[in-house]
Amino acid sequence: MSATAPPTRTLFFGSGSVALPVLSRLLDSDLVEIESVVTAPPRPAGRKGRLTPTPVADLAAEHELTIRTPRTLRDEAVQTELAGTGAELIVLAEYGRIFPGAVLELPRHGALYIHPSLLPRHRGATPVTGTILEGDDVAGVTVMRMDEGLDTGPIVAQREVQLEGTEVAPELEARLAEMGAELLLEVLPGWLDGSVTATPQPAEGATLTRMLRREDGRLDSARSAAVLERQVRAYQPWPGSFLDHDGARLKVWAASVLGQDVAVEPGTVILTEGTLGLGTADGVLRLDEVQPAGSRRMSGAEYRRGKRL
Repeated sequence: MSATAPPTRTLFFGSGSVALPVLSRLLDSDLVEIESVVTAPPRPAGRKGRLTPTPVADLAAEHELTIRTPRTLRDEAVQTELAGTGAELIVLAEYGRIFPGAVLELPRHGALYIHPSLLPRHRGATPVTGTILEGDDVAGVTVMRMDEGLDTGPIVAQREVQLEGTEVAPELEARLAEMGAELLLEVLPGWLDGSVTATPQPAEGATLTRMLRREDGRLDSARSAAVLERQVRAYQPWPGSFLDHDGARLKVWAASVLGQDVAVEPGTVILTEGTLGLGTADGVLRLDEVQPAGSRRMSGAEYRRGKRL
């Protein structure tokens, strides 16, 4: 793309906070002109259920962009409206809506999607959760050209980062969002002038993540302490991790593996070395930070002092 070429008319699709760095970088770029932002409709939030715009809608409003909030992209009237924008490129990040082929075919430069995993590993709804839960040594982002499959489109670019094994989902998600935004802006000039192309995803190594349910957060003591420790980090902020103790739900915000040489009945809550512990299939999961129902977060030791275990 030459330095004198006009900016490419672009539709941005996104809703959650993961999409914010991408939109911010595009707004600062001379390569594209954001024709409008397409995001999820406002949803009730808080105790009063006030209709609240998405984080992307808030950022778009700050920049006085046109905001579109269709409930579905399958509606022919919506598709006609989007076609009328004359957009030559679509960029997506955490949009959260089904994307039909009729929309993908609108722009001549296609639709580029920033996905927070090293595809084909961790396709689907919860890639960052899956990365932590599976104990992966590396994480990463993929810029791909979308097709009608579930994260099956050809790969434009990827970047990986080594993990330390202590990452918590919101922090890793934010880190990958920034990385994805940087990667998109690096490859975008070549994508627009045709010097960068997409490569089909390999058939080997594909895995699929799913939407989480509240009950997924229950700490299953039949599993190993190491798996449960990863769960505590992976399931933040939702559904969180919890167990039932003294007739009430106890949320667990931080945990560590105490050891596999301590013989404790799985499911038993114990006092071990001055702190709180849960017996698992192969040792003890130390509950380092907890939150009793209706109370504040506190250390496991502080919670223990107020309980007779």
